[in-house]
Amino acid sequence: MQTIINPCKSEWFEVLKRPTQTVDDIESTVIKIFDEVRKNGDTAIKKYTIQFDGIDLKSSCVTADEIESASKTIPEELKTAIETAKQNIEVFHTAQKTSKVNIETTPGVSCWQEKRPIEKVGLYIPGGTAPLFSTVLMLAIPAQIAGCKEIVLCSPPNKEGTIAPEILYAAQLCGVTKIIKVGGIQAIAGLTFGTDTIPKVYKIFGPGNQFVTVAKQLSTKYGVAIDMPAGPSELLVVADEKANASYIASDLLSQAEHGTDSQVILVSTSNKMIEEVSNEVEKQLQVLPRKAIAEKSIANSKLIYVENDVLALELINEYGPEHFIICTENSDFYVEGIINAGSVFIGNYTPESAGDYASGTNHTLPTNGFSKAYSGVNLDSFLKSMTFQKITKEGLLNIGKTIELMAEAEGLQAHKNAVSIRLKDLKQ
Repeated sequence: MQTIINPCKSEWFEVLKRPTQTVDDIESTVIKIFDEVRKNGDTAIKKYTIQFDGIDLKSSCVTADEIESASKTIPEELKTAIETAKQNIEVFHTAQKTSKVNIETTPGVSCWQEKRPIEKVGLYIPGGTAPLFSTVLMLAIPAQIAGCKEIVLCSPPNKEGTIAPEILYAAQLCGVTKIIKVGGIQAIAGLTFGTDTIPKVYKIFGPGNQFVTVAKQLSTKYGVAIDMPAGPSELLVVADEKANASYIASDLLSQAEHGTDSQVILVSTSNKMIEEVSNEVEKQLQVLPRKAIAEKSIANSKLIYVENDVLALELINEYGPEHFIICTENSDFYVEGIINAGSVFIGNYTPESAGDYASGTNHTLPTNGFSKAYSGVNLDSFLKSMTFQKITKEGLLNIGKTIELMAEAEGLQAHKNAVSIRLKDLKQ
């Protein structure tokens, strides 16, 4: 990890740069695949599944028999763990339900807001070196609570043409209505345009590599919404001299092992802590099964010393981390001052992996600085807020003149007439 001492504010942009390719580097590939899927549907999906996943599937739809067989391979202890996590996630997301907002803005004018589920949603679940069945829980549970009618899950097949049994088990446990063996850009394109096999959806959720992230952003050009731009994982820890270096190192490595393009950062007001964490990272790294991946990620990562907490907080808000861990004695200062972060973890006994799996919060979060403008996935992500209004005769008499004056000032005579005609009748 690179150690940086007291970087000037003018250097922060370079110091905090993510190790990601620019959109220009990969957009041409995404556009090409999107165009083919739009024109050729399942034929294009099949072509790119062979090319990228190395498997020629007879059918990409997961059957009930496959789900049943997969469930039988999962140890009972793991099933219990998945069900425990499911319960906690359900509790937290159910608590996010809000009641109808109903108000009379002026006598005779009633306005209210109600929420309705998004009917058709697509969930993208990465496979590859670490099939993220936990992400199935994070996306399918709030979709089910919200009342989405169609919950379509796409995940890339392995070389045997199957999806990880844990993903299939979690999907059926959480009410997914259709599971399709397709990954990468072609999965996002399929959900965007619809094919004979893949239903077209109204909103796409889920993390992925940089190609998937760009594909999701491109899907918005075709009228499909997305949860957020969620790319390679990242973590920032702030720590003082009283923190536990071995805990911090374990948290940094827990994100570093996600992928070679992940990034982890330690910001500290203690040079001694930076040195201790650096040593602990090297020590713990040696025994990780995913050492090769974590090593490449660690090479992109930083240990940053700053003189005081005020500077540290300013730098952290500038970075806008996906995950933010606070390991300082004055944790309240950071809790109250953090503006840009996807999810915050407070204290020595709150590892980031708790949020990844079982505490109840959602782990699908904005990366690459998008926490400055985006929220992580929550129950409202699967709902739309609709407004309603009902105006009585008295109400129209009360606000009619206001509408007429404003419409006339904007030069929209038909808008004014829509009120004037009614007012004329009422006044007669």
